[in-house]
Amino acid sequence: MIILKIIFWISLYVIFWAMIGYPISLKLIGKIFCNKENRKDYKYQPTVTLLIVAHNEEKVILDKLNNAISLNYSSDKLEILVSSDNSTDNTNDIVKKFIKENQQYKIKLYEVKERKGKTNAQNEAQKLVKSEILVMTDANSIFEKNAIKELVSSFTSEEIVYVCGKLDYINKENETSQSESTYWNIDLEMRETESKIQTITAGNGAIYACRTKDYHEFEPIECHDSAMPFYYAMIGKRAIFNKEAIAYEKAGENDQDEFKRKVRMNRDILQIMFRGLRALNIFKYKWFSYFYFGHRTCRQFLWTAHIMIFIASFILIQDNILYLLAFLGQIIIYAMAIIGSITKKKNKIVKMTFYYCMTVFAQVVGVKNILTGQAKPFWEKAESTR
Repeated sequence: MIILKIIFWISLYVIFWAMIGYPISLKLIGKIFCNKENRKDYKYQPTVTLLIVAHNEEKVILDKLNNAISLNYSSDKLEILVSSDNSTDNTNDIVKKFIKENQQYKIKLYEVKERKGKTNAQNEAQKLVKSEILVMTDANSIFEKNAIKELVSSFTSEEIVYVCGKLDYINKENETSQSESTYWNIDLEMRETESKIQTITAGNGAIYACRTKDYHEFEPIECHDSAMPFYYAMIGKRAIFNKEAIAYEKAGENDQDEFKRKVRMNRDILQIMFRGLRALNIFKYKWFSYFYFGHRTCRQFLWTAHIMIFIASFILIQDNILYLLAFLGQIIIYAMAIIGSITKKKNKIVKMTFYYCMTVFAQVVGVKNILTGQAKPFWEKAESTR
């Protein structure tokens, strides 16, 4: 029984710290330590390659290219490189036609022969890059005019090798996208504080940049969002957040698309969980250890914590009324999530409960896919985000 009680309380702590404790602690830490913004240097205007990864993006690639050539950055210092990940629709033809009609701009198409996913497409195309800064983005992400100028302005020292911009969702009118937007805004606030103090724990694939010389080839199954900031932190470099570098995307407009996206995000969760344990050496990594434990490690272990606390509280029901209440509380939470899924209730509490449970269940499915060999480095895009 002692072991079960230890499991119960550790699991409860992981859930509490990931979702409540860490965000609150970061707000307090921010008020104490964040007395200045990260410095910017708008005089720094390096050569830039905008790398766009696309797989069957005929619906959005033309808008993306038009957005790219309209950005407020010197055209003689900007190259646009489309890495087409074995596209089988009209994506390549659209890009080729656009290049022919806009020869005053530096635009190239790189055709990946074998589809291995976004990370591989970036690895292959990056070998062609000669510019100082590599900006990476998705085909369905639209940049603000000054997005690239903002990104490069943050490279104010050799210590800073990665800069992530702000992704803003443009569709917030339905329940699914509202829930994702609420969660995302909280996450961005935490990244801003982490960035000011030391380094962020994760980025986002819509808008980010690194020094070309510091680009690292990750395995295709890995995602730059989680792998890059972690890698740079481990070698003593900084990855920071610039909220003025803005990109716009559509969030998933239905639960099915959003769930698939979250499962895809967890395609290497086991690797990340155990790799991340070495980041917890606070004597070596300082604030980053604190950030990573609260923002990543506890969240990555949510699926484990929920399974363990459910089993432990059920077995311990007769030991103490506290465990009975904990078990009943979980039943109520999961019942609310099921009700929210079936009835599509607009009640905010029910909606957020369902969204949270969907996020945890996506971790479980991600782990199942890994263990059964179904985890792949590529995926079918969510059509509602196009």
